[in-house]
Amino acid sequence: MYRRFTNVPILERIGLGRPELRAWAMYDWANSAFVTTIISGLFPPYFAAVACKGVADDVATFRLALGTSIALAFIAILSPILGAVADRAPIKKKMLAGFTTLGVIVSCALATVGTGDWVLGLVLFGVGNIAANGAFVFYDSLLPHVAREDELDRVSAAGYALGYVGGAVLLIVNAMMVMHPAWFGLADKGAAVRWSFVTVGVWWAVFAIPLFRRVAEPRVAPALDGPRGLAMVGAAFRDLGQTFRELRRYRQAMLLLVAFLIYNDGIGTIIRMATVYGHEIGLESGAMITALILVQLVGIPATFGFGALAAKIGTRAAIFLGIGVYCGVAIYGFFLKTQLDFYILASLVGLVQGGTQALSRSLFARMIPKAKSSEFFGLFAVFEKFAGIFGPAVFAAATAIFGSSRPAILSIIAFFLIGGALLATVDVKAGQAAAEAANAEANRAEAADGAT
Repeated sequence: MYRRFTNVPILERIGLGRPELRAWAMYDWANSAFVTTIISGLFPPYFAAVACKGVADDVATFRLALGTSIALAFIAILSPILGAVADRAPIKKKMLAGFTTLGVIVSCALATVGTGDWVLGLVLFGVGNIAANGAFVFYDSLLPHVAREDELDRVSAAGYALGYVGGAVLLIVNAMMVMHPAWFGLADKGAAVRWSFVTVGVWWAVFAIPLFRRVAEPRVAPALDGPRGLAMVGAAFRDLGQTFRELRRYRQAMLLLVAFLIYNDGIGTIIRMATVYGHEIGLESGAMITALILVQLVGIPATFGFGALAAKIGTRAAIFLGIGVYCGVAIYGFFLKTQLDFYILASLVGLVQGGTQALSRSLFARMIPKAKSSEFFGLFAVFEKFAGIFGPAVFAAATAIFGSSRPAILSIIAFFLIGGALLATVDVKAGQAAAEAANAEANRAEAADGAT
């Protein structure tokens, strides 16, 4: 009785009350290692210093930003098509497994990138981005199926928070490997970085297992259960076209997507280009890794806190708070000079990064029909990834024009201001009502199908 009283209510309050919820959230723990160690932590400075050895810093920055934009554009185009297919057959988990396997292989393969191998490094990094972001389409699409409507904010926030925990734990280990390679029987710092890439692949593979064991494959709606094989792909294209035509019915969800596209552009740019920016202004890699660990450690309680805050002040209001802090982050980043400044910046980002993105995901999940969750989260991925295209592209352009990344920092503020203004026009209640009506229709269709 005591154990039940002390443990279960706490897990329920933070969105982890049932085994399937914990298993779902653990995938964020698994996948986030790629984001923290490879995307944000070790690969950008390794790419600039080793793969692009002998090349000017601004050229290395431009190559990485351009390669990232191309990879994200590819998965952005592919995501809604894959999502439409996954809504027509019980294959969400299979699609997730495929992208996970690809990501694991690529993470390990990055260890083969050596001095001057910038093309190989860029290709592998791009494929890794495709794998990680493709996996999240199907991971996100499972959210409205594992969580009840009243749990969405907490469960989504719990996923991001566990992502911070998993990312932080492995990043700390990787940082120790880089700073003290001899402790791990490694020859030098370069070898430590390459083996760190391998640990990401292993980590991703191992901690993805709970989701595949515990989370059930959602049933396919009777209206979408039809042909298989190539005929299913053709039907999925027709479904996607129909969804675009029906977007007027889900106008508030569409408006949220546009707002998310814009303000998430700023968030994504800060995440992806922070270590390159730090390298350019002369910060040591150890300081940047420490700052990333700080983001993870601050983000763990802060993201759980955002889930609770949304219950008190509303989901949209909590997102506004995060956007406001990000405006301050962009301004502070322009004046950043010292290592201490970078740590302060990291702490501010950690306060709002996970919470803002988690609540955007849960708010969108409330406004879409469950029967088409993969398809709609495919669209969500399009807007999320195109945000990742525009931000780095602006960053790269400003770097090329001014010969420095510093002027690009202030441009990020515009993304937050415009995105926040559009978010203010979203009628949340109307969006939820449209989704509830669609779910009721699907339930009636399923009941009628069962009766026959």
